[in-house]
Amino acid sequence: MPQKKPMSDTELAAFEAGQDFDALLAQSAREMGAGKTRKVYTPVVAARENAGLSQAGFAELLGVSVRTLQQWEQGRREPTGAAKTLIAIAEKMPEALRAADPNYKMPRRVVSGRAKAKQIKA
Repeated sequence: MPQKKPMSDTELAAFEAGQDFDALLAQSAREMGAGKTRKVYTPVVAARENAGLSQAGFAELLGVSVRTLQQWEQGRREPTGAAKTLIAIAEKMPEALRAADPNYKMPRRVVSGRAKAKQIKA
């Protein structure tokens, strides 16, 4: 994600002059009180959740720290190179990424109505 150019003092003053901060604050308080909060998902969050991995698991698979992954998810930094490719794979084909993870455990299912668990064959 390209960095946005910071506003100049003149641009910031013009923006602030056009805002009714009391009304914006009141509206935000009403929405929070009504439970109308919003989650914003970046493509990195969507890819990780699509792969069914925790932040720690996804970071390990990508070979980065959890903090770096969090910065990507928050849009503060952007992944580059191989990490960007793996994230795209996780988004489109999460099973391929999970299969590449040596620590990934296949899901279990109940067989023949018994409580006996068996690994699903791919």
